[in-house]
Amino acid sequence: MLGIWTRAAVLVLLSLFAVFAQAEGEPFKLSGRTLAGQPFSSEAQRGKVLMLFYWSTDCAVCRSKMAELRANAQGWRGKPFELVLVSEDRRRDDLLAYDKAWKSTQDPALQPPSLWAGDAGFVDSLRQRPKRLPFTVVLDAQGMERANFEGRIPAEAWDAVAELLP
Repeated sequence: MLGIWTRAAVLVLLSLFAVFAQAEGEPFKLSGRTLAGQPFSSEAQRGKVLMLFYWSTDCAVCRSKMAELRANAQGWRGKPFELVLVSEDRRRDDLLAYDKAWKSTQDPALQPPSLWAGDAGFVDSLRQRPKRLPFTVVLDAQGMERANFEGRIPAEAWDAVAELLP
């Protein structure tokens, strides 16, 4: 287990290299419709720590992380935390097929909000689409980006979430 100073140093270093981040001082914006057709806005989630997981159905690493993501999200039920999936799939049909298959084997109530970046009404604060997936962004309860991770989700991502929770 990393010490608090090591974790703090890692978060500082990661923030220095945040090439995808929104304008400094501005809350991260994410809005669109979920796959269930419900409106979603990060602004409406103020008061919660958010983990935004950018992924694609053709990314094997992304798919392999889904069980871990959902298990950790379930572990924080009752806490002000929300996992949000953002699909970077080129075709919405690919995402819908994956979602249908997942729901046929799992409890749909455990499904976190899922958005497709290709929807006409989709908006987020990334300056450019992630070039490597998965890409994870951790937002504090005020919507400010506190960390981002490209590639596999390291333990530090979950540490960042835990440190932001009351």
